[in-house]
Amino acid sequence: MAYRPRTRRLVAVALSAALVQGAPLQAQSYQGAEAGESEAGAESASASRGRTSIDPYIEANTIASWQISPGNDVLTYTQLAAGVDASIVGRNNGGSVSLRYERNFAHQSDGADSDSITGVARGYASIVPRVLTVEAGALASSTRVDAQGRSVFNPTVDDDLSTQTYSVYAGPNLQTRAGDVDVSANYRIGYTRVDGPDFVTPGGTSADLFDESVTHSATVRAGTRPGQPLPVGLAVGAGYYQEDVSNLDQRVRDAYVRGDVTVPITPTLAVVGGAGVEDVEVSSRDALRDADGNPVIGSNGRFVTDEGSPRIIAFEASGLIWDVGVVWTPSSRTQLEARFGHRYDSETFYGNFSWRPSSRSNLQIGVYDSIQGFGGRLNNSLAALPTDFTVTRDPVTGELTGCVNTLDGSGCLDGLLGSVRSSVFRGRGVVASYTRQIGRMTAGVGAGYDRRKFIGAPGTVLALADGLVDESYYLTAGLSGPVGPRGNFSVNTYASWFDSGTAGTDDVRVIGGSASYSEQVFRNLSARAAVAISMLDSDIVADDLTTASALLGLRYDF
Repeated sequence: MAYRPRTRRLVAVALSAALVQGAPLQAQSYQGAEAGESEAGAESASASRGRTSIDPYIEANTIASWQISPGNDVLTYTQLAAGVDASIVGRNNGGSVSLRYERNFAHQSDGADSDSITGVARGYASIVPRVLTVEAGALASSTRVDAQGRSVFNPTVDDDLSTQTYSVYAGPNLQTRAGDVDVSANYRIGYTRVDGPDFVTPGGTSADLFDESVTHSATVRAGTRPGQPLPVGLAVGAGYYQEDVSNLDQRVRDAYVRGDVTVPITPTLAVVGGAGVEDVEVSSRDALRDADGNPVIGSNGRFVTDEGSPRIIAFEASGLIWDVGVVWTPSSRTQLEARFGHRYDSETFYGNFSWRPSSRSNLQIGVYDSIQGFGGRLNNSLAALPTDFTVTRDPVTGELTGCVNTLDGSGCLDGLLGSVRSSVFRGRGVVASYTRQIGRMTAGVGAGYDRRKFIGAPGTVLALADGLVDESYYLTAGLSGPVGPRGNFSVNTYASWFDSGTAGTDDVRVIGGSASYSEQVFRNLSARAAVAISMLDSDIVADDLTTASALLGLRYDF
Protein backbone atom coordinates (compact mmCIF):
# COMPACT_ATOMS: atom_id res chain seq x y z
CA MET A 1 0.00 0.00 0.00
CA ALA A 2 2.94 2.30 -0.49
CA TYR A 3 2.33 4.83 -3.26
CA ARG A 4 4.92 6.91 -5.10
CA PRO A 5 4.71 10.61 -4.12
CA ARG A 6 3.01 11.71 -7.37
CA THR A 7 0.51 8.83 -7.26
CA ARG A 8 -0.23 9.52 -3.59
CA ARG A 9 -0.99 13.16 -4.30
CA LEU A 10 -3.23 12.38 -7.29
CA VAL A 11 -5.27 9.99 -5.19
CA ALA A 12 -5.48 12.52 -2.35
CA VAL A 13 -6.57 15.32 -4.70
CA ALA A 14 -9.15 13.20 -6.48
CA LEU A 15 -10.72 11.65 -3.43
CA SER A 16 -10.59 14.71 -1.20
CA ALA A 17 -12.60 16.43 -3.92
CA ALA A 18 -15.10 13.59 -3.96
CA LEU A 19 -15.33 13.28 -0.16
CA VAL A 20 -18.43 11.18 -0.09
CA GLN A 21 -19.63 7.74 0.94
CA GLY A 22 -22.51 6.03 2.70
CA ALA A 23 -25.24 7.09 5.09
CA PRO A 24 -26.80 6.44 8.48
CA LEU A 25 -29.36 3.78 9.14
CA GLN A 26 -32.02 5.97 10.70
CA ALA A 27 -34.11 8.73 9.17
CA GLN A 28 -34.62 12.06 10.90
CA SER A 29 -38.28 11.52 11.77
CA TYR A 30 -40.83 13.94 13.13
CA GLN A 31 -41.37 11.36 15.83
CA GLY A 32 -37.92 12.29 17.12
CA ALA A 33 -36.73 8.67 16.82
CA GLU A 34 -38.49 8.13 20.16
CA ALA A 35 -35.18 7.87 21.98
CA GLY A 36 -36.89 7.36 25.29
CA GLU A 37 -38.84 4.38 23.97
CA SER A 38 -35.76 2.80 22.41
CA GLU A 39 -33.83 2.99 25.65
CA ALA A 40 -36.77 1.68 27.64
CA GLY A 41 -36.91 -1.26 25.27
CA ALA A 42 -33.21 -1.90 25.72
CA GLU A 43 -33.67 -1.71 29.47
CA SER A 44 -36.53 -4.21 29.38
CA ALA A 45 -34.54 -6.62 27.25
CA SER A 46 -31.54 -6.26 29.53
CA ALA A 47 -33.44 -7.24 32.63
CA SER A 48 -33.60 -10.87 31.58
CA ARG A 49 -29.98 -11.30 30.52
CA GLY A 50 -27.68 -9.33 32.81
CA ARG A 51 -24.00 -9.83 32.11
CA THR A 52 -20.68 -7.98 32.16
CA SER A 53 -17.65 -8.63 29.94
CA ILE A 54 -14.38 -6.65 30.07
CA ASP A 55 -11.43 -7.70 27.88
CA PRO A 56 -8.27 -5.54 27.96
CA TYR A 57 -5.44 -6.63 25.65
CA ILE A 58 -2.04 -5.77 24.18
CA GLU A 59 -0.63 -6.66 20.76
CA ALA A 60 2.72 -6.77 18.97
CA ASN A 61 2.52 -7.19 15.18
CA THR A 62 4.64 -7.05 12.04
CA ILE A 63 2.94 -5.65 8.92
CA ALA A 64 4.08 -5.86 5.29
CA SER A 65 2.42 -3.64 2.69
CA TRP A 66 2.87 -4.29 -1.05
CA GLN A 67 1.77 -2.06 -3.90
CA ILE A 68 0.98 -4.56 -6.66
CA SER A 69 0.17 -1.96 -9.33
CA PRO A 70 1.09 0.39 -10.82
CA GLY A 71 4.39 -0.09 -8.92
CA ASN A 72 5.84 -2.83 -6.76
CA ASP A 73 6.94 -1.02 -3.60
CA VAL A 74 7.02 -2.96 -0.34
CA LEU A 75 7.04 -1.37 3.12
CA THR A 76 7.16 -3.08 6.52
CA TYR A 77 6.07 -1.86 9.95
CA THR A 78 6.15 -2.89 13.57
CA GLN A 79 2.85 -2.25 15.30
CA LEU A 80 2.30 -2.03 19.06
CA ALA A 81 -1.28 -1.73 20.30
CA ALA A 82 -3.33 -1.75 23.50
CA GLY A 83 -7.08 -1.73 23.87
CA VAL A 84 -10.19 -2.87 25.67
CA ASP A 85 -13.50 -4.39 24.56
CA ALA A 86 -16.29 -4.27 27.11
CA SER A 87 -20.01 -4.92 27.30
CA ILE A 88 -22.43 -4.35 30.17
CA VAL A 89 -26.03 -5.57 30.02
CA GLY A 90 -27.89 -5.00 33.28
CA ARG A 91 -31.34 -4.37 34.64
CA ASN A 92 -31.06 -0.57 34.65
CA ASN A 93 -28.02 0.11 32.46
CA GLY A 94 -26.24 -1.20 29.40
CA GLY A 95 -23.54 -0.36 26.95
CA SER A 96 -20.65 -1.49 24.78
CA VAL A 97 -17.24 0.01 24.12
CA SER A 98 -14.25 -0.87 21.98
CA LEU A 99 -11.18 1.35 22.41
CA ARG A 100 -7.75 0.83 20.84
CA TYR A 101 -4.46 2.77 20.75
CA GLU A 102 -1.71 1.75 18.34
CA ARG A 103 1.72 2.94 17.30
CA ASN A 104 3.24 1.99 13.93
CA PHE A 105 7.00 2.14 13.36
CA ALA A 106 8.16 2.19 9.72
CA HIS A 107 11.24 0.13 8.87
CA GLN A 108 12.10 2.12 5.71
CA SER A 109 12.97 5.77 5.34
CA ASP A 110 10.14 6.37 2.84
CA GLY A 111 7.59 4.95 5.31
CA ALA A 112 5.82 7.03 7.93
CA ASP A 113 5.56 6.40 11.67
CA SER A 114 2.05 6.98 12.97
CA ASP A 115 -0.17 6.53 15.99
CA SER A 116 -3.92 6.59 16.42
CA ILE A 117 -6.78 6.16 18.85
CA THR A 118 -9.86 4.43 17.48
CA GLY A 119 -13.04 3.27 19.11
CA VAL A 120 -16.81 3.42 19.42
CA ALA A 121 -19.00 3.44 22.52
CA ARG A 122 -22.72 3.58 23.18
CA GLY A 123 -24.56 3.18 26.47
CA TYR A 124 -27.32 4.28 28.83
CA ALA A 125 -28.02 4.42 32.56
CA SER A 126 -31.41 4.64 34.28
CA ILE A 127 -31.98 7.51 36.69
CA VAL A 128 -35.59 6.44 37.29
CA PRO A 129 -36.12 2.90 35.93
CA ARG A 130 -38.39 2.80 32.87
CA VAL A 131 -38.97 6.56 33.13
CA LEU A 132 -35.77 8.62 32.95
CA THR A 133 -32.51 7.50 31.37
CA VAL A 134 -29.30 9.19 30.29
CA GLU A 135 -27.57 7.96 27.15
CA ALA A 136 -24.22 8.75 25.56
CA GLY A 137 -22.05 7.69 22.65
CA ALA A 138 -18.61 8.43 21.24
CA LEU A 139 -16.48 7.67 18.21
CA ALA A 140 -12.79 8.07 17.44
CA SER A 141 -11.46 7.07 14.04
CA SER A 142 -8.14 7.44 12.29
CA THR A 143 -9.07 7.98 8.65
CA ARG A 144 -7.24 8.70 5.41
CA VAL A 145 -7.90 9.09 1.71
CA ASP A 146 -6.41 5.94 0.25
CA ALA A 147 -6.49 3.45 -2.61
CA GLN A 148 -9.74 2.01 -1.33
CA GLY A 149 -11.58 5.13 -2.37
CA ARG A 150 -12.83 6.05 1.09
CA SER A 151 -11.26 7.67 4.09
CA VAL A 152 -11.04 4.59 6.27
CA PHE A 153 -8.50 1.81 6.85
CA ASN A 154 -4.73 1.60 6.88
CA PRO A 155 -3.41 4.62 8.76
CA THR A 156 0.05 3.00 8.57
CA VAL A 157 0.55 4.37 5.05
CA ASP A 158 1.54 8.00 4.38
CA ASP A 159 0.49 9.67 7.62
CA ASP A 160 0.54 13.05 5.83
CA LEU A 161 -2.82 12.15 4.30
CA SER A 162 -4.52 10.89 7.47
CA THR A 163 -7.29 12.54 9.44
CA GLN A 164 -8.55 11.95 12.97
CA THR A 165 -12.30 12.16 13.59
CA TYR A 166 -13.86 12.53 17.04
CA SER A 167 -17.56 12.63 17.84
CA VAL A 168 -19.44 12.50 21.15
CA TYR A 169 -23.01 13.09 22.31
CA ALA A 170 -25.04 12.77 25.51
CA GLY A 171 -28.48 13.59 26.84
CA PRO A 172 -31.53 12.50 28.88
CA ASN A 173 -34.62 10.60 27.70
CA LEU A 174 -38.01 10.72 29.40
CA GLN A 175 -40.74 8.13 28.86
CA THR A 176 -43.81 8.22 31.12
CA ARG A 177 -47.59 8.04 31.13
CA ALA A 178 -50.25 10.40 32.50
CA GLY A 179 -53.56 8.56 32.50
CA ASP A 180 -54.23 7.56 28.88
CA VAL A 181 -51.52 9.90 27.54
CA ASP A 182 -48.03 8.68 26.69
CA VAL A 183 -45.43 11.42 27.20
CA SER A 184 -41.90 11.28 25.80
CA ALA A 185 -39.10 13.83 25.55
CA ASN A 186 -35.39 13.81 24.86
CA TYR A 187 -32.46 16.17 24.47
CA ARG A 188 -29.01 15.59 22.98
CA ILE A 189 -25.92 17.74 22.75
CA GLY A 190 -23.14 16.62 20.44
CA TYR A 191 -19.66 17.64 19.34
CA THR A 192 -17.68 16.50 16.30
CA ARG A 193 -14.18 17.42 15.14
CA VAL A 194 -11.96 16.42 12.22
CA ASP A 195 -8.20 17.01 12.43
CA GLY A 196 -6.53 16.57 9.06
CA PRO A 197 -4.06 17.82 6.46
CA ASP A 198 -4.42 20.78 4.12
CA PHE A 199 -6.09 19.06 1.16
CA VAL A 200 -5.91 20.96 -2.12
CA THR A 201 -8.38 20.61 -5.00
CA PRO A 202 -7.32 20.14 -8.66
CA GLY A 203 -7.92 23.88 -9.17
CA GLY A 204 -5.33 24.71 -6.53
CA THR A 205 -7.73 25.98 -3.88
CA SER A 206 -8.28 24.66 -0.38
CA ALA A 207 -10.66 21.71 -0.15
CA ASP A 208 -13.91 22.15 1.76
CA LEU A 209 -12.73 20.09 4.76
CA PHE A 210 -14.95 19.96 7.85
CA ASP A 211 -13.42 21.33 11.08
CA GLU A 212 -15.83 21.07 14.04
CA SER A 213 -19.48 21.54 15.01
CA VAL A 214 -21.81 21.55 18.00
CA THR A 215 -25.34 20.18 17.72
CA HIS A 216 -28.45 20.49 19.89
CA SER A 217 -31.53 18.35 19.40
CA ALA A 218 -34.73 18.27 21.47
CA THR A 219 -38.18 16.73 21.00
CA VAL A 220 -41.33 16.39 23.09
CA ARG A 221 -44.45 14.41 22.29
CA ALA A 222 -47.74 13.54 24.01
CA GLY A 223 -50.32 11.20 22.58
CA THR A 224 -52.97 8.56 23.09
CA ARG A 225 -53.18 5.09 21.59
CA PRO A 226 -56.14 3.88 19.50
CA GLY A 227 -58.90 2.74 21.83
CA GLN A 228 -57.47 4.62 24.81
CA PRO A 229 -59.91 6.36 25.11
CA LEU A 230 -60.83 7.31 21.49
CA PRO A 231 -61.12 4.92 18.53
CA VAL A 232 -58.14 6.68 16.93
CA GLY A 233 -54.80 7.71 18.36
CA LEU A 234 -54.01 11.41 18.65
CA ALA A 235 -50.69 13.09 19.35
CA VAL A 236 -49.05 16.48 19.37
CA GLY A 237 -45.32 17.08 19.28
CA ALA A 238 -42.60 19.64 18.77
CA GLY A 239 -38.91 19.56 18.01
CA TYR A 240 -35.87 21.77 17.62
CA TYR A 241 -32.51 21.09 15.96
CA GLN A 242 -29.49 23.37 15.65
CA GLU A 243 -26.02 22.68 14.32
CA ASP A 244 -23.25 25.27 14.44
CA VAL A 245 -20.36 24.47 12.07
CA SER A 246 -17.12 26.36 12.65
CA ASN A 247 -16.32 26.55 8.92
CA LEU A 248 -17.55 30.00 7.85
CA ASP A 249 -19.89 30.08 10.85
CA GLN A 250 -22.48 27.85 9.14
CA ARG A 251 -25.70 27.27 11.05
CA VAL A 252 -28.66 24.95 10.60
CA ARG A 253 -31.88 25.68 12.50
CA ASP A 254 -34.99 23.52 12.25
CA ALA A 255 -38.06 23.93 14.49
CA TYR A 256 -41.47 22.34 14.08
CA VAL A 257 -44.83 21.79 15.78
CA ARG A 258 -47.23 19.14 14.49
CA GLY A 259 -50.19 16.92 15.25
CA ASP A 260 -50.63 13.26 14.30
CA VAL A 261 -53.50 10.82 14.01
CA THR A 262 -53.40 7.00 13.90
CA VAL A 263 -56.41 5.21 12.38
CA PRO A 264 -56.41 1.43 12.92
CA ILE A 265 -57.63 -0.61 9.93
CA THR A 266 -56.93 -4.07 11.33
CA PRO A 267 -55.31 -5.20 14.58
CA THR A 268 -51.93 -5.11 12.80
CA LEU A 269 -52.36 -2.31 10.22
CA ALA A 270 -52.95 1.41 10.74
CA VAL A 271 -53.05 4.49 8.53
CA VAL A 272 -51.12 7.44 9.97
CA GLY A 273 -50.99 11.08 9.04
CA GLY A 274 -49.82 14.38 10.42
CA ALA A 275 -49.56 18.07 9.69
CA GLY A 276 -47.99 21.14 11.24
CA VAL A 277 -45.65 24.02 10.64
CA GLU A 278 -41.87 24.03 10.34
CA ASP A 279 -39.22 26.70 9.99
CA VAL A 280 -35.85 25.69 8.51
CA GLU A 281 -32.91 28.01 7.90
CA VAL A 282 -29.34 27.40 6.72
CA SER A 283 -26.96 30.37 6.83
CA SER A 284 -23.26 31.26 6.92
CA ARG A 285 -20.75 34.08 6.67
CA ASP A 286 -18.15 34.64 3.93
CA ALA A 287 -14.43 34.03 4.14
CA LEU A 288 -12.00 36.83 4.97
CA ARG A 289 -10.56 38.30 1.75
CA ASP A 290 -7.07 39.63 1.04
CA ALA A 291 -6.27 42.82 -0.87
CA ASP A 292 -6.83 41.04 -4.21
CA GLY A 293 -10.21 39.68 -3.13
CA ASN A 294 -8.99 36.10 -2.68
CA PRO A 295 -10.24 34.10 0.35
CA VAL A 296 -7.71 33.77 3.17
CA ILE A 297 -6.76 30.25 4.24
CA GLY A 298 -5.66 29.69 7.83
CA SER A 299 -2.85 27.55 9.21
CA ASN A 300 -5.25 24.60 9.58
CA GLY A 301 -6.03 24.60 5.86
CA ARG A 302 -9.59 25.93 6.28
CA PHE A 303 -10.99 29.25 5.09
CA VAL A 304 -10.76 32.03 7.69
CA THR A 305 -14.22 33.34 8.58
CA ASP A 306 -14.87 37.05 8.19
CA GLU A 307 -16.57 37.64 11.55
CA GLY A 308 -17.59 41.14 10.48
CA SER A 309 -19.44 39.99 7.37
CA PRO A 310 -23.25 39.71 7.49
CA ARG A 311 -24.91 36.32 7.90
CA ILE A 312 -26.24 35.22 4.50
CA ILE A 313 -29.19 32.86 4.05
CA ALA A 314 -28.31 29.78 2.00
CA PHE A 315 -31.66 28.00 2.34
CA GLU A 316 -34.95 28.63 4.10
CA ALA A 317 -38.33 26.95 4.16
CA SER A 318 -41.21 28.01 6.37
CA GLY A 319 -44.83 26.96 6.44
CA LEU A 320 -47.05 23.90 6.22
CA ILE A 321 -45.64 20.39 6.49
CA TRP A 322 -47.58 17.13 6.18
CA ASP A 323 -47.19 13.42 5.61
CA VAL A 324 -49.33 10.29 5.34
CA GLY A 325 -48.39 6.65 5.55
CA VAL A 326 -48.94 3.22 7.04
CA VAL A 327 -47.74 1.34 10.10
CA TRP A 328 -47.79 -2.45 9.92
CA THR A 329 -46.94 -4.55 12.97
CA PRO A 330 -47.94 -8.18 12.40
CA SER A 331 -45.90 -9.31 15.43
CA SER A 332 -43.50 -8.04 18.07
CA ARG A 333 -40.65 -9.13 15.75
CA THR A 334 -41.80 -7.29 12.61
CA GLN A 335 -42.56 -3.61 12.05
CA LEU A 336 -42.94 -1.42 8.97
CA GLU A 337 -43.50 2.34 8.82
CA ALA A 338 -43.56 4.22 5.49
CA ARG A 339 -44.48 7.88 4.96
CA PHE A 340 -44.82 10.30 2.05
CA GLY A 341 -45.30 14.02 2.44
CA HIS A 342 -44.12 17.59 1.99
CA ARG A 343 -41.09 19.09 3.71
CA TYR A 344 -38.21 21.44 2.80
CA ASP A 345 -40.51 22.92 0.08
CA SER A 346 -40.53 19.59 -1.77
CA GLU A 347 -41.71 16.00 -1.59
CA THR A 348 -40.25 13.79 1.08
CA PHE A 349 -40.09 10.03 1.71
CA TYR A 350 -38.93 8.28 4.84
CA GLY A 351 -39.56 5.14 6.83
CA ASN A 352 -38.09 1.98 8.26
CA PHE A 353 -38.57 -1.77 8.33
CA SER A 354 -37.31 -4.17 10.97
CA TRP A 355 -37.66 -7.93 11.02
CA ARG A 356 -36.31 -10.26 13.65
CA PRO A 357 -37.54 -13.74 12.72
CA SER A 358 -35.60 -15.30 15.61
CA SER A 359 -33.20 -14.38 18.39
CA ARG A 360 -30.34 -15.23 15.99
CA SER A 361 -31.11 -12.91 13.07
CA ASN A 362 -32.08 -9.29 12.46
CA LEU A 363 -32.90 -7.26 9.33
CA GLN A 364 -33.04 -3.44 9.29
CA ILE A 365 -33.93 -1.12 6.38
CA GLY A 366 -34.10 2.65 6.65
CA VAL A 367 -35.08 5.43 4.24
CA TYR A 368 -34.08 8.94 5.31
CA ASP A 369 -34.37 12.60 4.28
CA SER A 370 -32.83 15.40 6.35
CA ILE A 371 -30.83 18.64 6.25
CA GLN A 372 -27.72 18.47 8.43
CA GLY A 373 -23.99 18.94 8.52
CA PHE A 374 -21.35 16.23 8.87
CA GLY A 375 -21.29 16.49 12.67
CA GLY A 376 -25.05 16.24 13.10
CA ARG A 377 -25.24 13.25 10.77
CA LEU A 378 -22.52 11.43 12.68
CA ASN A 379 -24.10 12.18 16.08
CA ASN A 380 -27.49 10.90 14.93
CA SER A 381 -25.98 7.69 13.56
CA LEU A 382 -24.14 7.05 16.83
CA ALA A 383 -27.44 7.47 18.68
CA ALA A 384 -29.05 4.90 16.35
CA LEU A 385 -26.55 2.19 17.31
CA PRO A 386 -27.76 -0.44 19.78
CA THR A 387 -26.14 -0.64 23.21
CA ASP A 388 -25.15 -4.30 22.86
CA PHE A 389 -22.70 -4.85 20.00
CA THR A 390 -19.31 -6.22 19.01
CA VAL A 391 -17.08 -3.96 16.92
CA THR A 392 -15.74 -5.16 13.58
CA ARG A 393 -12.17 -4.02 12.90
CA ASP A 394 -9.83 -4.31 9.95
CA PRO A 395 -7.64 -7.35 10.82
CA VAL A 396 -4.42 -5.75 9.55
CA THR A 397 -4.66 -2.20 10.86
CA GLY A 398 -7.16 -2.52 13.71
CA GLU A 399 -9.19 0.37 12.24
CA LEU A 400 -12.98 0.46 12.55
CA THR A 401 -14.62 -0.93 9.40
CA GLY A 402 -17.86 1.01 9.82
CA CYS A 403 -20.19 -1.74 11.05
CA VAL A 404 -20.74 -3.53 14.35
CA ASN A 405 -22.09 -7.04 14.91
CA THR A 406 -25.45 -6.90 16.65
CA LEU A 407 -28.72 -8.76 16.88
CA ASP A 408 -30.51 -5.83 18.51
CA GLY A 409 -31.09 -2.92 16.14
CA SER A 410 -29.17 -1.21 13.35
CA GLY A 411 -25.44 -1.74 13.28
CA CYS A 412 -23.58 0.29 10.64
CA LEU A 413 -21.81 3.62 10.44
CA ASP A 414 -20.29 2.57 7.14
CA GLY A 415 -19.41 5.41 4.77
CA LEU A 416 -20.13 8.29 7.14
CA LEU A 417 -16.46 9.08 7.69
CA GLY A 418 -15.81 9.34 3.97
CA SER A 419 -17.77 12.58 3.61
CA VAL A 420 -15.78 15.38 5.20
CA ARG A 421 -17.07 18.42 3.33
CA SER A 422 -17.87 21.25 5.68
CA SER A 423 -20.91 22.30 3.63
CA VAL A 424 -24.38 21.56 4.99
CA PHE A 425 -26.36 19.19 2.78
CA ARG A 426 -29.74 17.61 2.22
CA GLY A 427 -29.17 13.88 2.47
CA ARG A 428 -31.52 11.29 1.02
CA GLY A 429 -31.02 7.58 0.70
CA VAL A 430 -31.67 4.05 1.81
CA VAL A 431 -29.52 1.67 3.80
CA ALA A 432 -29.97 -1.91 4.96
CA SER A 433 -28.18 -4.35 7.24
CA TYR A 434 -28.70 -8.01 8.06
CA THR A 435 -27.02 -9.97 10.86
CA ARG A 436 -27.38 -13.69 11.52
CA GLN A 437 -25.82 -16.21 13.88
CA ILE A 438 -25.08 -19.47 12.09
CA GLY A 439 -24.17 -22.00 14.72
CA ARG A 440 -21.28 -20.35 16.56
CA MET A 441 -20.51 -18.05 13.62
CA THR A 442 -21.83 -14.53 12.98
CA ALA A 443 -22.53 -13.27 9.45
CA GLY A 444 -23.43 -9.74 8.43
CA VAL A 445 -24.30 -7.85 5.24
CA GLY A 446 -24.73 -4.10 4.77
CA ALA A 447 -25.73 -2.10 1.69
CA GLY A 448 -26.76 1.46 0.98
CA TYR A 449 -27.32 4.36 -1.40
CA ASP A 450 -26.72 7.99 -0.43
CA ARG A 451 -27.48 11.23 -2.30
CA ARG A 452 -26.17 14.48 -0.87
CA LYS A 453 -27.11 17.87 -2.32
CA PHE A 454 -24.90 20.55 -0.80
CA ILE A 455 -26.10 23.98 0.28
CA GLY A 456 -23.95 27.12 0.04
CA ALA A 457 -24.84 30.77 0.55
CA PRO A 458 -24.62 33.02 -2.55
CA GLY A 459 -21.78 35.48 -2.58
CA THR A 460 -19.59 33.30 -0.33
CA VAL A 461 -16.89 30.76 -1.12
CA LEU A 462 -19.43 28.03 -0.29
CA ALA A 463 -21.48 29.14 -3.32
CA LEU A 464 -19.19 26.89 -5.39
CA ALA A 465 -20.65 23.88 -3.60
CA ASP A 466 -24.28 25.01 -3.76
CA GLY A 467 -26.38 22.55 -5.74
CA LEU A 468 -23.60 19.99 -6.16
CA VAL A 469 -24.84 16.40 -5.85
CA ASP A 470 -22.69 13.51 -4.65
CA GLU A 471 -24.02 9.96 -4.96
CA SER A 472 -22.63 6.74 -3.56
CA TYR A 473 -23.42 3.06 -3.30
CA TYR A 474 -21.74 0.54 -1.03
CA LEU A 475 -21.89 -3.11 -0.05
CA THR A 476 -20.12 -4.89 2.81
CA ALA A 477 -20.24 -8.49 4.01
CA GLY A 478 -18.46 -10.46 6.71
CA LEU A 479 -18.32 -13.81 8.46
CA SER A 480 -16.56 -14.62 11.75
CA GLY A 481 -16.53 -17.33 14.36
CA PRO A 482 -14.55 -19.94 16.29
CA VAL A 483 -12.50 -22.77 14.80
CA GLY A 484 -12.21 -25.65 17.22
CA PRO A 485 -11.64 -24.96 20.90
CA ARG A 486 -8.74 -22.49 20.51
CA GLY A 487 -9.05 -20.71 17.15
CA ASN A 488 -11.07 -17.86 15.61
CA PHE A 489 -11.41 -16.57 12.05
CA SER A 490 -12.98 -13.63 10.19
CA VAL A 491 -13.53 -12.84 6.51
CA ASN A 492 -14.69 -9.42 5.26
CA THR A 493 -15.37 -7.97 1.80
CA TYR A 494 -16.52 -4.59 0.53
CA ALA A 495 -17.35 -2.81 -2.71
CA SER A 496 -18.33 0.79 -3.40
CA TRP A 497 -18.97 3.22 -6.21
CA PHE A 498 -19.37 6.95 -5.96
CA ASP A 499 -19.82 9.88 -8.29
CA SER A 500 -18.94 13.36 -7.09
CA GLY A 501 -20.64 16.46 -8.38
CA THR A 502 -17.34 18.35 -8.11
CA ALA A 503 -15.97 19.44 -11.49
CA GLY A 504 -12.87 17.56 -12.59
CA THR A 505 -13.63 14.38 -10.66
CA ASP A 506 -14.81 11.05 -12.05
CA ASP A 507 -16.44 7.89 -10.80
CA VAL A 508 -14.43 5.86 -8.33
CA ARG A 509 -14.98 2.11 -7.99
CA VAL A 510 -13.55 0.11 -5.13
CA ILE A 511 -13.41 -3.57 -4.22
CA GLY A 512 -11.46 -5.40 -1.54
CA GLY A 513 -11.41 -7.98 1.19
CA SER A 514 -9.51 -9.38 4.16
CA ALA A 515 -9.17 -12.58 6.16
CA SER A 516 -7.67 -13.30 9.58
CA TYR A 517 -7.05 -16.21 11.92
CA SER A 518 -5.98 -16.36 15.56
CA GLU A 519 -4.98 -19.36 17.66
CA GLN A 520 -4.53 -19.50 21.43
CA VAL A 521 -1.03 -20.78 22.11
CA PHE A 522 -0.78 -20.47 25.90
CA ARG A 523 -3.46 -19.40 28.35
CA ASN A 524 -4.35 -15.82 27.31
CA LEU A 525 -1.65 -15.55 24.63
CA SER A 526 -2.71 -15.99 21.00
CA ALA A 527 -0.92 -15.87 17.65
CA ARG A 528 -2.50 -13.86 14.82
CA ALA A 529 -2.24 -13.81 11.03
CA ALA A 530 -4.13 -11.67 8.51
CA VAL A 531 -4.09 -10.74 4.82
CA ALA A 532 -5.91 -8.01 2.89
CA ILE A 533 -6.19 -6.83 -0.72
CA SER A 534 -7.87 -3.79 -2.28
CA MET A 535 -8.27 -2.25 -5.73
CA LEU A 536 -9.29 1.24 -6.82
CA ASP A 537 -10.45 1.90 -10.38
CA SER A 538 -10.65 5.58 -11.33
CA ASP A 539 -10.18 7.63 -14.48
CA ILE A 540 -8.27 10.17 -12.39
CA VAL A 541 -5.15 8.01 -12.39
CA ALA A 542 -3.76 6.19 -15.43
CA ASP A 543 -3.52 2.78 -13.76
CA ASP A 544 -5.69 0.96 -11.29
CA LEU A 545 -4.26 0.96 -7.78
CA THR A 546 -4.00 -2.53 -6.31
CA THR A 547 -2.46 -3.15 -2.90
CA ALA A 548 -2.00 -6.08 -0.59
CA SER A 549 -0.90 -6.37 3.04
CA ALA A 550 -0.19 -9.07 5.58
CA LEU A 551 0.19 -9.25 9.36
CA LEU A 552 1.81 -11.65 11.83
CA GLY A 553 1.65 -10.99 15.55
CA LEU A 554 0.88 -11.90 19.13
CA ARG A 555 -1.96 -10.79 21.37
CA TYR A 556 -2.34 -11.12 25.14
CA ASP A 557 -5.78 -10.81 26.74
CA PHE A 558 -5.79 -9.96 30.45
